[in-house]
Amino acid sequence: MDPDAFRATLSRLAGGVVLVTAHDPEEGPRGEDIGMTATAFVSVSLDPPLVMVSVRADSRMDELLSRQPLWAVSVLAESQRHVAGRFAMRGRVSDRLLFEDVAYHRGEATDAPLLGGALAVLECRTEQSVPAGDHRLVIGRVLTTATPSAEGRPLLYFRGRYRYLS
Repeated sequence: MDPDAFRATLSRLAGGVVLVTAHDPEEGPRGEDIGMTATAFVSVSLDPPLVMVSVRADSRMDELLSRQPLWAVSVLAESQRHVAGRFAMRGRVSDRLLFEDVAYHRGEATDAPLLGGALAVLECRTEQSVPAGDHRLVIGRVLTTATPSAEGRPLLYFRGRYRYLS
């Protein structure tokens, strides 16, 4: 299979955009927050409540989630395109700087950042982690949910670009 053809084909599948976050208590005196933009995020089960995110193998998030089971997801609104782009950059600055001017509060169950203005937020605990090619599928049990900005419109990713519902 040609990787470029595979990528082009799957770019036709629109996906919601989320920010996955976690707090690393072992990094520095106060710990460090990390985040990554993801479009491969799905509901897995209602009973028990499970979700899954695909994380690039050997990424900072993959390394952290291998030893820290608590994480969170913020479902991004169309007004949060800048946040999606910021946390998707390769070769980016430290995560500490990325969170500097982003409005968030800490989740009670995970201590992970939950974005202000997100359409929905979930806090999760890893139940299972499965290697899958150049990624790892992380299945999490949902501990808490909220819909702080439920009336907004979602940010989507389609054909290699962020898009909006019209």
